[in-house]
Amino acid sequence: MSRRKRSPQPYQIKGVDALLGEPSSTKETAQLLPLSQISLPQAQPRRYFDPQAMQSLVESVKQHGILSPLLVRPKGQNLYQLVAGERRYRAALEAGLDEVSVVIRELTDDDALQLALLENLQREDLNPLEETEGILQLLALKLNQTTESALALLNAAAHPERNSVDNVIHSPEWQAVVEVFTSVGKFNPESFRTNRLPLLNLPDEIKEALRQGRLSYTKARALARLKEQPERQELLEAAIAEDLSLNEIKERIKSFQAAKRVQDEEQPPSLKSRMDKAIAKIKKSKIWDDPKKKRQLEKLLAQLEALGESVEP
Repeated sequence: MSRRKRSPQPYQIKGVDALLGEPSSTKETAQLLPLSQISLPQAQPRRYFDPQAMQSLVESVKQHGILSPLLVRPKGQNLYQLVAGERRYRAALEAGLDEVSVVIRELTDDDALQLALLENLQREDLNPLEETEGILQLLALKLNQTTESALALLNAAAHPERNSVDNVIHSPEWQAVVEVFTSVGKFNPESFRTNRLPLLNLPDEIKEALRQGRLSYTKARALARLKEQPERQELLEAAIAEDLSLNEIKERIKSFQAAKRVQDEEQPPSLKSRMDKAIAKIKKSKIWDDPKKKRQLEKLLAQLEALGESVEP
């Protein structure tokens, strides 16, 4: 006996009104549309899909169908472009469905991308790195600026000791920033700046592990404290393979750093480091007040200058 498929739930993305500045219709009617008439846009915000979660969704779609309609927009000639619901779309394809429930809405390119980003950011399984990149992209679209300019605006508002901060937080641009964070509903601008923006500066191998959901962002930030790439890669692999806790990772980092200090102490300092240390010490000393020592220093300096001129560049 075949299973009875549940009726699709009403289409809804939280925060649409705040993001686009206009109320969305609450009575949009879902309708069935052949999958063959729907295509993905070139710029899709979601980059990584967990294989196990994706397979679980495929099995659910096979049993119950698509429970929440996809959002699409007309592209002419009876064709439509997906705006939101890429996981459900891919699952429907893999499950072999011929048609899916959709809501059709007229949208500009920018509005479509903003809605796709917003829907993506409201997913519970979104990894922290993609979430951070998505919010930055959403800010850039809302401000009609580059992501670098959006970053500069966030940083400018974070320094109350500067006279210009009042101008920033009372500007129309800052109001747009507040609207984006209201629509996302997970951060305020300051918590996003201090807790999430540092993820963008992580080493590439840690960012990749974070993007694939193999590492939590607190562990990722701890691992980044190891500056030497071989040791960092070794600990990253161990953290994933052994499912190390945050405290265990920190303890191993301390062990790496202690071993590095012992190694540095056992090796004699290089001639260059000795020179740098001597110059730094002389600059801080009272040698400049002693005429006899100044004359000695002048002789040494003359010898160094002559040595430097004798060496070909």
